[in-house]
Amino acid sequence: MRRRLISSTLAVVLVVIAVFGVSLVIVETRTISNSAQESVDSEALRLVSVVEARVLEREPIDTDALAEQMGSERYALIRIPGAAPIEIGRQPSGSVIRATVPGEQGESVTVEESRSTVTREVGRTLMIIGAVALLAVVAAVLLALRQANRLASPLTDLAETAERLGSGDPRPRHRRYGVPELDRVADVLDSSAERIARMLTAERRLAADASHQLRTPLTALSMRLEEISTTDDPETVKEEAIVALTQVERLTDVVERLLTNARDPRTGSAVAFDVDEVVKQQIEEWRPAYRSAGRAVVCSGKQGMRAVGTPGAVAQVLAALIENSLMHGGGTVALRTRVTGNQAVIEVTDEGPGVPADLGARIFERTISGRNSTGIGLAVARDLAEADGGRLELLQQHPPVFALFLSREARRLKDRPREHERPIR
Repeated sequence: MRRRLISSTLAVVLVVIAVFGVSLVIVETRTISNSAQESVDSEALRLVSVVEARVLEREPIDTDALAEQMGSERYALIRIPGAAPIEIGRQPSGSVIRATVPGEQGESVTVEESRSTVTREVGRTLMIIGAVALLAVVAAVLLALRQANRLASPLTDLAETAERLGSGDPRPRHRRYGVPELDRVADVLDSSAERIARMLTAERRLAADASHQLRTPLTALSMRLEEISTTDDPETVKEEAIVALTQVERLTDVVERLLTNARDPRTGSAVAFDVDEVVKQQIEEWRPAYRSAGRAVVCSGKQGMRAVGTPGAVAQVLAALIENSLMHGGGTVALRTRVTGNQAVIEVTDEGPGVPADLGARIFERTISGRNSTGIGLAVARDLAEADGGRLELLQQHPPVFALFLSREARRLKDRPREHERPIR
């Protein structure tokens, strides 16, 4: 591109020089020739007037004085009636510029000058024009180099940016070049880089969330299938198969929910649902894992509550909290439902050491974990809760108390106040 810009600029300058230079040479040549002819004519008129005055006064003509006034490059021939011709200077050879002027007394003066003087003058003019043209060409080349660098360097930089985008490095460079068209391209590339970065972040986040959220349902499903494979009781097989099918449905819901959040985390499918059913389903699902760990899960609180949200999302939030208690907590895990204002609250607590003091509310941030874990589960749970207009909070660190707040249904069922505890071992 640099070569093309330099070549095109140089070609334009050469064309301009050729057109105007040739015209200027022609005009200057004619001007110099006409000026030389006029000078010779003026010299002849002057000599005629001098000669005529001498003739009228009958005085001799001083040829030496006339020669000094004419100069060494000119030749004059004076003819006076009844006298011999008078020559002043040396007659030039070759092409000459000639002027003959007659006087009133019959005399005549012829002045000649070699045309080489005109040629020399034209040559000096051509040298000056050539020098100016050369300076114009040099200036044009320097200007073309500067302009080529100004345009080619940004294009090279933009090409490198595009190559970086193609190689998977979507960091915007935020460089501008002072050329509106190139700055527009840079704006588009930076916007594309930011969009690609967001897309890659969302894809990585989806992969991490899917890996984390699918691990527990798949483990529970695997345990159900193991129980089916080790029993010969048809009733047990049927019961476990029904539970396994329920877990498969929840697994499908988990996948759909993750995909929905990946497209738009604010999109929710909130409906009125029975809180007791979701809590019961989670307790049934986590029963084998807690049995294997020698621990228990209990639920207590107000029954018959209906809340507004996505049942699958609420189930995932509770699953994350129960799993968190299983992995990092200790003792009995308690799920308690209660009402506060126009909100339904589901609390999950255990008898473990709790959340470290240096974490506090940061426990919901991604990659933040009090122990060797991914730090994804609670972050995903908080996002799921907020997607349906709810919220997930850490109410107490020692012992840990996590609370899921959901909006209650506008037309509520009649509360049935019955506190109960059902240990499941």
